[in-house]
Amino acid sequence: DEAANTILADIKKDLSDFRVSFETYFSEKSLALNNKIQECLDFFKSRSLAYEKEGALWFASTRFSDDKDRVLVKSNGEQTYLASDIPYHQNKLQRGYDLLIDILGPDHHGYIGRLQSAVEALGYSKDKLKVIILQLTTLYKGGVQLRMSTRKATYITLRELLDEVGADAARYFLTNRKTDTHLDFDLELAKKQSPDNPVFYVQYAFARISSILN
Repeated sequence: DEAANTILADIKKDLSDFRVSFETYFSEKSLALNNKIQECLDFFKSRSLAYEKEGALWFASTRFSDDKDRVLVKSNGEQTYLASDIPYHQNKLQRGYDLLIDILGPDHHGYIGRLQSAVEALGYSKDKLKVIILQLTTLYKGGVQLRMSTRKATYITLRELLDEVGADAARYFLTNRKTDTHLDFDLELAKKQSPDNPVFYVQYAFARISSILN
């Protein structure tokens, strides 16, 4: 708990400096502590939406246009991500939200169908769920690509990005492309104080306009 609280505090500090705020943080752990995962599994079983095969518990998602049924609980008793994702979405729907928006990484296209199937199985229209797939960002410095690898634990954090170019430049470049477009982020360009840098150009225009208005 101490480690989780420390990491979450760091995340909140970085987001605050990035000028991004969340009104609600949801703990996946709370689903297990409040027995919501098991309740959801029992709900699916009672309506024949889940069945056992080869020692595992499967979600009959093909009944809701998914391309194949999905495992909820593995044969070793370990729950899959989907087992907790379903009650998480159910919780938001039960709180009265009429539109759920999930933001997923570029390697999660295959996850959309099973989430939509789960929403339908819970008794809601799959149109209540909108999934946005984000593309990757490639960082460059001095014309050289900064190689990142989670397996090798080599990566650039948001904090490092803010320290390097500041919140204004980081926010501008990250929102200057559509979410489904790959982004090449040039750190040196983001720091330039010249019209070559679109951020500087916008800031310069803002300063001139503010002077005129004053």
